[in-house]
Amino acid sequence: MIRRLNVFLLTIVAIVSGATVVSQAQQSLLTSHVREVVRNGQAPLVGHLPATQSMRIVLVLPHQNQPALDDFLKEVYDPSSPSFRKFLTVDEFAARFAPSQEDYDSLIQFAKSNGLTVVKTSRNRTNLDVTGTVADIEKALHVTMGVYQHPTEARTFFAPDREPTTETSMQLWAIGGLDTYSRPKPAFTKLQESVKSNATTGSGPSNSFLGSDMRAAYYVDGNSAATLTGTGQSLGLFEFIGTDLTDLTTYYTNVHQTNSVPITLQSVDTQKTLCKEPSCDDTEQTIDMTQALGMAPGMSGLTMWIGTGGLSGQTLDDAGILNGMATASPLNAQLSCSWQWTPPDPSTDDVYFEEFAAQGQNFFVAAGDSGVWTSSGFYWPADSVYVTTVGGTDLDTSSAAGPWASETGWSDTGGGISPDHFAIPSWQVDAAATCSKCSKSYRNGPDVAANANFTFYVCADQEACSANLYGGTSFATPMWAGYLALANEQYLLNGATTTLGFINPALYGIGGSSSYDTDFHDITSGGNTDGTSVGYDLSTGWGSPKGDALVIALSKASFVLEADPKTVTVAQGATGKSTITSTPLGGFNSTVTLSASGEPTGVTVSLSPSTITGGSGNSTLEIKVSATAVVGTYKITVKGTAGAKTSKTVVTLKVKT
Repeated sequence: MIRRLNVFLLTIVAIVSGATVVSQAQQSLLTSHVREVVRNGQAPLVGHLPATQSMRIVLVLPHQNQPALDDFLKEVYDPSSPSFRKFLTVDEFAARFAPSQEDYDSLIQFAKSNGLTVVKTSRNRTNLDVTGTVADIEKALHVTMGVYQHPTEARTFFAPDREPTTETSMQLWAIGGLDTYSRPKPAFTKLQESVKSNATTGSGPSNSFLGSDMRAAYYVDGNSAATLTGTGQSLGLFEFIGTDLTDLTTYYTNVHQTNSVPITLQSVDTQKTLCKEPSCDDTEQTIDMTQALGMAPGMSGLTMWIGTGGLSGQTLDDAGILNGMATASPLNAQLSCSWQWTPPDPSTDDVYFEEFAAQGQNFFVAAGDSGVWTSSGFYWPADSVYVTTVGGTDLDTSSAAGPWASETGWSDTGGGISPDHFAIPSWQVDAAATCSKCSKSYRNGPDVAANANFTFYVCADQEACSANLYGGTSFATPMWAGYLALANEQYLLNGATTTLGFINPALYGIGGSSSYDTDFHDITSGGNTDGTSVGYDLSTGWGSPKGDALVIALSKASFVLEADPKTVTVAQGATGKSTITSTPLGGFNSTVTLSASGEPTGVTVSLSPSTITGGSGNSTLEIKVSATAVVGTYKITVKGTAGAKTSKTVVTLKVKT
């Protein structure tokens, strides 16, 4: 977002000053690619990549019609809009907002004409994976691929020495795979030998918590009617390394449980799906599976999306993993990422996050395990405005596999004010106003939280399993993804035909409502050095889910109004009409009362009928224009109310002679 604005402003300055705009023969990219340590000389140049070395990079095109996409995302998450939760399919998104076929074909031709080999295309025409020699890539992008000494680690990395430019007819959004500066890390941590775990109530070995214990505490919570399992839902995990499913089998065998959810391991590039010691560690990957499956054990499937970046010397293929998630068939409505890395430009992955939101997908991201976010920390993508960020708590249950008993903030949880200075999103403004340590200008995190203390049972690396040795927001994040699977299941049972989509607007609406204490466990003690407080805070966000109450709140019934036609032209002295349709969502069946406002002098409006029983039906908006009404264009707002729920639609009236 910030990058797009800067490019726009620079373009305006160039036009005003009479500067020469960059020609199509030498196009700059819309995001940056030079690492700051390369730019400022902190990373000394020590060599050059061999000219014949092969590289795989991802050429990424920007969305078309970005202003229209921004408007769509506002409308699709506005409960009063007729577009509310009318999400797009992958093909519909591609038709409206993805790069054009012409641009994509031109990009393919650009790659081939520069000696690069196309190895993968994408159905949304966003990513183009190509391979080529270093020499060919340098020539195509007008860069030199240098080898640099890392300023803080005992290793070297390669990176471009300048911003890439391309001789194409369109501007590229980004190019993935150009450096090895950032090595991603999973958001779990190991207990120090000198520290003793306080695990006392888990049902696993040595009183450790299982994924099923988190379901018992956060969803069932002693309520025998809480029986949702995620039926019909699928979940996607973002992973930089593959796994060995033997570890998942060992986990379930040791705890005397059975996993019935099909697991799909999907590599998006050259990364292997199998991860075995001693060269590969699958601790994070197994944690993610056990926590997601424990919360939603009846899902139709779980897909692990795997790409390069988790092994030494690999470039990060976040672009490939995220685009795989955005173009899957079927789509996973709930997505989870327990990895953190530092991109050269923090807006690079916005194209995928925006597509998730438009398609009704929610991306959960771990807040990290290093305390308060700092400008020099390692937290991205946790501070993105397009994700639901999950912090950590310390949970106690009343018994083994029993209900929630108490909870405090975890001392190591990540959280704070956006290190990347993302502007505060509209849905967070009210929460920040009541939070003394929150920024009123920038994105705050986390949004929610769950148990992350050193109280879990973990099986990994084909070795003996451990109890109460690992903790981190890696555990809390897939838990929340599993919890959303339950809410999406309930939403469909209520009669909805879509998912809940990106839930942050709804979460903050619930958090700021009178039902907050009914739906969330408000964490008011403990936490990182920012502490906790009543309501929203920078350690635990709104807190953890309170049984099935939050599922019910998220999947609550509603309705939307829509006018047809949206524009009515009426001559002076004549009458026009528009049909107002009310459509129920999520099992809504209350009576909707209609009203109209905004008509100018000389115009009268009426609605027949003025109420719609059960929230499903039509009303006729009749517009009578007097002979003396002033010619012009006006907006007439039709509002529907049903208790505390409202919806509205606007009819444009054009009065003519």
